[in-house]
Amino acid sequence: MPVSEPAAEAEAQAGAAEAGTAGVQTPRRRRAGRTVALIAAAAVLGIVAGTAVGYGVQADREPTPLPPLNQPALAYPAKPLPKGQQPTPLSAAEDRALKTEGDLRRLLVPRPAGAREAEFAQRDGWQDLASYAAGFKDESWMLEFLNESAVRRIAVRSWDSGENRTTTVQLVQFRPSDLRGAADHAEDQMSYMDGEEHAGNGGDALKGSGDGRYYLYPVERQAGYLDLYTARAIFQRGDVMVDIHIFDTKKISKNDIRTLAEKQLERL
Repeated sequence: MPVSEPAAEAEAQAGAAEAGTAGVQTPRRRRAGRTVALIAAAAVLGIVAGTAVGYGVQADREPTPLPPLNQPALAYPAKPLPKGQQPTPLSAAEDRALKTEGDLRRLLVPRPAGAREAEFAQRDGWQDLASYAAGFKDESWMLEFLNESAVRRIAVRSWDSGENRTTTVQLVQFRPSDLRGAADHAEDQMSYMDGEEHAGNGGDALKGSGDGRYYLYPVERQAGYLDLYTARAIFQRGDVMVDIHIFDTKKISKNDIRTLAEKQLERL
């Protein structure tokens, strides 16, 4: 059966008839776009008016003189302190900066007796940023971070021992211009360690290192492969961040990673 008018128009007429019968006037709905436009126009006018009033207030004020650039309260001795009253310079043992200014590789913990150099070890003991970043899951992010930060150099020593144990010690040194570089890098790495993709725990405090910690990872098992055990220690001393890894197909004890980390800490 053909329809003489749209259903929507019929419903509208029916609604109007019912409203008229009840004596209630149906209110007209206002356009939202018009309201938004009015609000926007009022906001613009308010900003303009406020700027004009503020400019007028500032223009009527007396100029305020700026304070002098020099600081007369800051004074230096007219002449050096007399002999015997001068502060004692730090000894080589107390001056951490002096200790790390030389060949950083000499501060690496020595390879244990009977251990052999790892096959993948850096022959000269130095590691470039690209190969260091390759040891992280998000390699591109780490490389970008290292390029933007004030990393000065990286010393590394790796060795094999036992049947399948590999140990790597890395000293990541930052330039003096970045006072927090080593500490930030250490804190950043430790912040990930309690995640499931890493150690999955908060580790144990490394005594004498400040905020340093050492960790044991859950064993990784995969069909067709030997079990993989991992331990890691992270800490910072001065401008150097220390990162130690031990990998083995047999269980690694907490004493193994803690003792190695303590030996490296002593050398710094």
